[in-house]
Amino acid sequence: MFRPLEGVQVLDLSRVLAGPYTAKLLSDLGATVLRVEAPWGDDTRGWGPPFTEIGEEQVAAYWTSVNLGKSIIRKNLKIKSDLQDVRKLISDSDIIIENFRPGKAEEWFEPWPDKAIVCSISAYGNEGPRSEEGGYDIVMQARSGLMSITGDENGTIAKVGVAVIDVATGLHASSAIIAALYRREKEGIGAKLNLSLWDCALDLLVNQAQNAIISGKNPVPMGSSHPNLVPYRAYKTLDSEFVIAVGSDEQWEKLALALRLEIPLDSDWSKNSQRVEDRKLVDAMISKSVKQLTSSELESLLDGIPCAPVNSIKQALSDPNSTERGMLSSTLGIKHVSSPHRFHN
Repeated sequence: MFRPLEGVQVLDLSRVLAGPYTAKLLSDLGATVLRVEAPWGDDTRGWGPPFTEIGEEQVAAYWTSVNLGKSIIRKNLKIKSDLQDVRKLISDSDIIIENFRPGKAEEWFEPWPDKAIVCSISAYGNEGPRSEEGGYDIVMQARSGLMSITGDENGTIAKVGVAVIDVATGLHASSAIIAALYRREKEGIGAKLNLSLWDCALDLLVNQAQNAIISGKNPVPMGSSHPNLVPYRAYKTLDSEFVIAVGSDEQWEKLALALRLEIPLDSDWSKNSQRVEDRKLVDAMISKSVKQLTSSELESLLDGIPCAPVNSIKQALSDPNSTERGMLSSTLGIKHVSSPHRFHN
């Protein structure tokens, strides 16, 4: 398997998650990443437990999730000699990733090298009334509206279980960087990229944002249910929770036959739009049927219909498909999730 970014030099000046995750993705693709941390280290080194050992230092598992495989140096940018050292590193880099407060990196490092690709990540962007504000992922989940649709049907609000906005920003940033690299190959010029958690959070709302725009109504938390599809949620079985995800009317027909559902004669549940209208009735009928089965029995019965038990993370990591695809790797003696990228000649 080849890695297409081999030979590309990345300087990671970022902190916490979105920027470091961006650099990790580029490293997964073959780039060489040099990471600069403050003398006291990135904040996430202490975000534990759990902790693990790297050399003689204990670091949080959180930090290792995005920084293993990078070369790490410590510099204090408030010290002139350290600042000069980092400026030299910038001149030798193809890609620079930073997430200082807007304007700070320009104050320290401009002018940027002509052919460098500089990716700046901030909370709210370099322009706008909130540009000077910082923000962690949970703040973005709250302000963006994502948290308003994440929770149970009773209105109990919850955040997504991972820092999904940071991760989405890293994905957007890495794709923007690769697009800029492609342009540099054609035109020989660098680029200045500006991404914000705020913009990526709103983009992440996809159909829910569009539902609000078109209907004029605010989406509400629905637990595991889907606002536009029925049935598409978790149901209780004899021994656990189990997800059934019907994405087409054809799949609905298969489900109805498999569960021997007694569909009311006057209903038009063959159409998803009607099933959405009659959501409570449809869900009640399915719930009554599946609660008499174990999750294993139900999965066998629903062969060909998208479905799955609600696994723990340890169950997912040890799933036969994870094992077969080599989804656990080791770096510096520390196990971690492998890159999802698969490139073959």
